[in-house]
Amino acid sequence: MAIKVTEAKKGMVINYEGELYQIMKYEHVTPGNWRAINHLTLKNLRSGRQKEVRMNSGEMIEPVFLERKECQYLYRDSTGHVFMDTDNYEQFTLPADLLADSMSYITENSTVGVVFNGTEPITVELPSTVVLEIAEAEEAVKGNSVSNLTKSAKLITGLALKVPFHIKKGDMVKVSTETGEFMGRANE
Repeated sequence: MAIKVTEAKKGMVINYEGELYQIMKYEHVTPGNWRAINHLTLKNLRSGRQKEVRMNSGEMIEPVFLERKECQYLYRDSTGHVFMDTDNYEQFTLPADLLADSMSYITENSTVGVVFNGTEPITVELPSTVVLEIAEAEEAVKGNSVSNLTKSAKLITGLALKVPFHIKKGDMVKVSTETGEFMGRANE
């Protein structure tokens, strides 16, 4: 069932040129007196490569409906990241280059949504925020008490971010998976 490109949404998976792509960015542009143009940034779910596509508003796209399962992340090996389906305990591997950005928010033994096309795992689906531990944080300088100052910190997954001065090593913090920014201290 094809839909108009104007109905596209970020995160939607489509069949484009015989391959599965996820819409990473969608922008509807109307340049002056010209016809509207739709800019799509697509990510190939097999190779991880991105491409920019321009479409007219009347063009059709074919959405693909995929199944989502809760799986546990186990470990990384030479072929990629190993996950386990929590329903039937089957293990499968997703390529490291496909999950490069997502793995900054996933720790070992954590539960994450994995998207399947039939029986084939394709990608992971992250929640909007995750709670992670601070592994390293710069020391706050005494006297810097202005509320909008930040310092550098590193999470246990290796992701670097800016945090307020009161955050220290070992603190649990909420991080946005969309922007990679500090959202606040996690409720303990």
